[in-house]
Amino acid sequence: MVVIDMQAALVEGAYLADDMLARHVALIAKARAAQVPVVYVQHDHATWAELKRGTPGWKIHPDIAPASGDAIVEKTASDAFYETPLRSILAEKGVGTLAVTGMQTECCVDTTARSALSQGFDVMLVGDCHSTSDSDMSAAQIIAHHNALLPNVVHPTHRIRLSSSDTIRF
Repeated sequence: MVVIDMQAALVEGAYLADDMLARHVALIAKARAAQVPVVYVQHDHATWAELKRGTPGWKIHPDIAPASGDAIVEKTASDAFYETPLRSILAEKGVGTLAVTGMQTECCVDTTARSALSQGFDVMLVGDCHSTSDSDMSAAQIIAHHNALLPNVVHPTHRIRLSSSDTIRF
């Protein structure tokens, strides 16, 4: 399971944040019960003060704080694989399919899900465990759009499937 950018500054103000956090708590517990690795991805933003390393907003939201043994991957790009050890961590743990959750739907979740295919992984996009904030489109529209779009991304050997948190079986 890859939890992308569930950092305090991003979760605060996200669309249906409380519901999404509650689903994360349950899904992470389900992953741990099944001994599925939980990998947290944490964005270090060069210019946005709220996400600069060490600030309160940069920290993983306390409701889903990493447990001892969980990997934490810091990144500087929307793609969680770009210049990070994510691929090697997942390979070392024998992961072939990623359950992807987190923030921001249209940025880091989308980019990482697409990149995962080229990195040799299948993706299970957890459609009710990613969110964003309103922008040119409403957050609800952005989420619905990506839940419809990403399972149609074409790759010759890997795919993105859409699932809900309550139907995932690890």
